[in-house]
Amino acid sequence: MLKVSQTGAVEICRHAEQAYPHECCGVLLGHFEGSVRRVTAVMRCENVRQDSPRNRYDIDPRELIRIQREGRGSGLDIVGFYHSHPDHPSVWSPTDLAEAHWFGCSYVITSVVQGKASATSSFELIGRDEHDKTLVEEKIEIS
Repeated sequence: MLKVSQTGAVEICRHAEQAYPHECCGVLLGHFEGSVRRVTAVMRCENVRQDSPRNRYDIDPRELIRIQREGRGSGLDIVGFYHSHPDHPSVWSPTDLAEAHWFGCSYVITSVVQGKASATSSFELIGRDEHDKTLVEEKIEIS
């Protein structure tokens, strides 16, 4: 399960709407509490994808390392990632699965229809390795 504050959920939707018609992306910092990932900070990232930012995203590895270091300095872990799907449902694509590598983390997808955030879903990356990984839908609790 993913637990996000109302403020964090709004921030994800706002970022998705502002990036439209391109995909937005970001990192979720927080704590692992058993099977729960509690988000305490939503970190916006720049989508550095040049070839197809409308339906793909990339986070600069240097930005990811910086966020991870800053999080650790505050006692926070990377508990997930988020991105948007402009004019597509909030379900994972084969590309989303292929590019997901952080096992045990949440992958949040917000659908943006004609510039307005419409639905948000979350999926946990499970499996033993790259060959048997999958994304399974998980509950999002907004508090």
